[in-house]
Amino acid sequence: MAAAKGWFLCFLMLLGVLSFPLAAQDFDDDNDDEGDNELPLESDWSGVAPELYSRGDKTFTITLGTILPLFFAGVTGNANNVGVGGAGSLSYNYFFTSHIFFGGELGGMFAPTISEGTLFLVPIGLRVGYQFIVWRFEFPLSLMVGFAPEKYQDYDYFGFFMKPQASVFWRFNPDWSFGINAAYWWVPQWADKTSYGNFLELTVSARYHF
Repeated sequence: MAAAKGWFLCFLMLLGVLSFPLAAQDFDDDNDDEGDNELPLESDWSGVAPELYSRGDKTFTITLGTILPLFFAGVTGNANNVGVGGAGSLSYNYFFTSHIFFGGELGGMFAPTISEGTLFLVPIGLRVGYQFIVWRFEFPLSLMVGFAPEKYQDYDYFGFFMKPQASVFWRFNPDWSFGINAAYWWVPQWADKTSYGNFLELTVSARYHF
């Protein structure tokens, strides 16, 4: 009788060992089925990477801010009779590669003077630049060259204009980015009394990508 009980216990142990792999396999199959029923997670940021930009991509930028007169250099020395004013622009860029872009810009500025007048400039020109990206931050460096009609009281002038600019943009989503800009305005007046206007532009921008 004792021998029969021993054989019976051995049989039960062997049956348990053999059935364990089958139970484990059923558990894995259930987990696989649950995984198949889960929806894949997708993010709008899956495409936001340095290679997001390619030939043919375009941006349109609206910019507003302030302009600070630095100094006016000329034959009579340095002077500054202009106060802090406002500035804004509209610009369009076309990307030739993932980093190099080319476009145009139309801007404007006004600034009061110590004689209670107002100086107006309307820069128009072409711009070229290079942009590099770190995570969601984009760093475009650009140079605008063109002309700027100027008006101060009864005096009008149409002359050369140049503006190098550095910007930092944060990519809010694939369609929009927002940033800050620092630009240097060089506004020469080649006339009987040659002078060179120097300004610092500090602005914020909203940029649409398409």
